[in-house]
Amino acid sequence: MKISFLIHNAYGIGGTITTTFNLAGALAERHDVEVVSVLRHREHPHLTPHPAVRLRALVDLRRERDHPLHGRPAKVFPSAEYRHHQYSELTDRRIAECLADTDADAVIGTRPGLNVHLALQAPRRVVRVGQEHLTLDNHPPALRTALRRAYRRLDVLTTVTEADADRYRRTMRLPGVRVAALPNSVPDPVLPASDGTAKVVIAAGRLVPVKRYDLIIEAFARVAAEFPDWQLRIYGKGEEQDRLRARIETLGLWNNVFLMGAATPMEAEWVKGSIGAAASDFEPFGMTIVEAMRCGLPVVSTDCPYGPGEIIRDGEDGRLVPVGDEGAFGAALLDLVRDDERRRRMGRAALDHARRFAPGPVVGQAERLLRDAIEAGAGGRRPAAGPGGPHHILRTQGHAVRDLARATASNVLRTVRRGRR
Repeated sequence: MKISFLIHNAYGIGGTITTTFNLAGALAERHDVEVVSVLRHREHPHLTPHPAVRLRALVDLRRERDHPLHGRPAKVFPSAEYRHHQYSELTDRRIAECLADTDADAVIGTRPGLNVHLALQAPRRVVRVGQEHLTLDNHPPALRTALRRAYRRLDVLTTVTEADADRYRRTMRLPGVRVAALPNSVPDPVLPASDGTAKVVIAAGRLVPVKRYDLIIEAFARVAAEFPDWQLRIYGKGEEQDRLRARIETLGLWNNVFLMGAATPMEAEWVKGSIGAAASDFEPFGMTIVEAMRCGLPVVSTDCPYGPGEIIRDGEDGRLVPVGDEGAFGAALLDLVRDDERRRRMGRAALDHARRFAPGPVVGQAERLLRDAIEAGAGGRRPAAGPGGPHHILRTQGHAVRDLARATASNVLRTVRRGRR
């Protein structure tokens, strides 16, 4: 198969970039794979794609930031999408041209706005796969309305958890679209797993309010009071850094809690710890949880929507505690700190259970989804919809809106073709 990923900016840093490169690299072992980055702002990407994965950009901001069309708002990329201010008539034109000319068997969009482009502009001969890395409930109402209209033209829609896939099936009414959960994958570790003896708790990710590193620090204060030789190391950077540093000083934890900055790759840091920690109020998946478990760490996490509960088996390979409950979080950490044998046993279970997120199983599932959709397209039918009951036919108003969206996309394509002539 020839597979093309369409991504916002492959030259930046973020979970979607990491997971896209992971999946693209694994697929490239057996297929022809490219990553198309809508935007580019630097010479080399922060993350290095697999050698067999081709990477190209549509708009190079280093040279085209002042392009006349880039100063005009995008018409296809939905205005309710978080990244809309970074899109323009120039990105409309380049994306439309890219999709019109693609020779890929399948194109995979990696965020809602790009999935709308894919749904409206990709030719019927191409299998159109929309990936959702957030959740339906995380999207504002205006965006959900736009997605409901456009996503009916996709062939496959994937979410990172089964809970979110079920939410799409029940509420979005996508006739003929296969909705499936496809978890993020984490590459096989290259270093020996943690043996659970280090007196270190590790947390990692963007230092932003929703991740609740303040709660982890406050919970760890209970550990430090009883076990002053234990450390908490927090990896990452973000807007919360100064506030977290102030909280560490206020609690007198400067000898126990350390803001380590960003680290790439994180595997070399995970294996130095014995317990992972994640306290998000909301988590579409939980990439750092899987990374920690793949390195042999049991993880204490809040049981927030949607990801942690589908990754951690409470009491077997980690602990799930109520969202925002600092006392329960501290107690769960202490349970593992106090009991060496339990901590090591749960670390071994984490290493074993997390293998389901290895590239092999995830890529196998992705390949089946793509092959089914390609075969369905060759047979003149759409892939079977996922479970969740029958879908309803579009009403007159929905048809009118869909026709308007198609007309908008057609206008963009006509503009592109006139430009070529």
